[in-house]
Amino acid sequence: MRDFDQPGRSPVIAENGMAATSHPLATATALAVLKEGGNAVDAAIAASATLCVVEPHMTGIGGDCFVILAEPDGTVHGLNGSGRAPAASDPAWYRDNGFASMPQTGVHAVTAPGAVDAWSRLIARFGTMGFDRLFADAIRYAEEGFAVHARVARDWALHVPALRGDRGAAIHCLLDGEAPAAGTRFRFPALGATLRAIAKDGARAFYEGEIAAEMAATVRGQGGFLSEEDLAAVAADWVAPLSVSYGGYDVLEIPPSGQGVTALILLRLMEAHGIGKLPTGSAERYHMEIEAARLAYSVRDHLVSDPATMTRTPEELLSDSFILALGAQLSSERRNPSVVLPEMARSDTVYLTVVDRDRRAVSFINSVYSAFGSKVVTPRSGIALQNRGGCFTLEEGHPNELGGGKRPMHTIIPAMAMKNGRAAVSFGVMGGDYQPMGHAHVFSNLVDHGMDPQEALDHPRLFWGDDGVLDAEGGIPAQIRSDLVARGHQVRDAGAPHGGGQMIVIDDENGFLVAGSDPRKDGCALGW
Repeated sequence: MRDFDQPGRSPVIAENGMAATSHPLATATALAVLKEGGNAVDAAIAASATLCVVEPHMTGIGGDCFVILAEPDGTVHGLNGSGRAPAASDPAWYRDNGFASMPQTGVHAVTAPGAVDAWSRLIARFGTMGFDRLFADAIRYAEEGFAVHARVARDWALHVPALRGDRGAAIHCLLDGEAPAAGTRFRFPALGATLRAIAKDGARAFYEGEIAAEMAATVRGQGGFLSEEDLAAVAADWVAPLSVSYGGYDVLEIPPSGQGVTALILLRLMEAHGIGKLPTGSAERYHMEIEAARLAYSVRDHLVSDPATMTRTPEELLSDSFILALGAQLSSERRNPSVVLPEMARSDTVYLTVVDRDRRAVSFINSVYSAFGSKVVTPRSGIALQNRGGCFTLEEGHPNELGGGKRPMHTIIPAMAMKNGRAAVSFGVMGGDYQPMGHAHVFSNLVDHGMDPQEALDHPRLFWGDDGVLDAEGGIPAQIRSDLVARGHQVRDAGAPHGGGQMIVIDDENGFLVAGSDPRKDGCALGW
């Protein structure tokens, strides 16, 4: 039990259903759907739609989505709802036109949005309500307005110059050329009309017809390659999640093109080297987690891509022999300088999880990648187009090299842990590249260190920046930082939180759901 003399939150405990999202309005949307008789799938999609309005820099219908769904009987389904590069994309064009690496903003970073198709497929297979009901709150907030929350306002203000540089963004995402302040009302009437069209006529109203034509014309009008044919071809894929054993649980991640295999490699290294048994807040624990993560991320950046172009299978990357060879590079005493560090990208994402009264669990993540995605917004329909193409490389012959119709290596990943054949923990974190590290850290907090879901999420984090220096959150004491320096690390103040996160534990023994929510954002968990 936490120290009630200190600031913090207790976990939320309920019986009939639980939702945890990064924003109170979205959690309220999910809970209302559950109370009306909707299931966890219905509630998750409704919450995500609300987030597309009230956290517009973090997510949107112009982005992608990944889902892990565990049915009450323990059957598990994965959904890869990520879009592909335009068919006309050619890495040689980028190299010939002076691009040393993939652009992170503008039309040349745009990939087709996969989220709406993923939502549609989820509803068709597992939902009980239609878009007309599930979009009701999102449409109301878009048309009538919503109060901008504190964390949203803080983030929004950072991107005003870029938003001013795009016609559609300036129209739809600014008030008199500025970001809205916390506590002010903001509206997205054009986005509300687009949501109404999808609610009325389904996902094809987004991928075909006037809305799709405008998306393609907006990109092509600025020299990009997205076509109406690219949008009409969008199709989410049902996939079998990958799994490894950790601490008596089977931990599930979506296979590539996502980076979930990175989290599983890290967990395997932690299990093999007893990292979870190290003292909770010790320098040794942080050191070993970081060193194992640097190895796992190096594997990711060399080998993980669209599965069609990977040179090693996920099963090979998780094999005993591969983990043994990786682990040989770990030292409990010193940082290994020979590990090749990947380039880091910071992204804006929403993660949410819902469990219903039948114990159907949904682990759900939706994103436009960077804040407001590509910073390109369609002028009439108000859609912020994602910049997921920025995850490709232009390195010739690399598995993740840009290619027409190809999916990029993807950072957003949901997670699930099973026990005795049923869902036991539905969880995820935010923060782009941080996510595999975050999955391993918060799950170890829960399983190895006996924390409740809220404590597991609250616990201080560190992660490296572009230059390899460790960015330590404020809760990591000076002595721990000094001990890490003595082990060969460079450490500085993070200056910003690493991600956020949500977690729901299904306590079958007592019949309750126990949840924690996003302490680094405006997160909220509610049950009934």
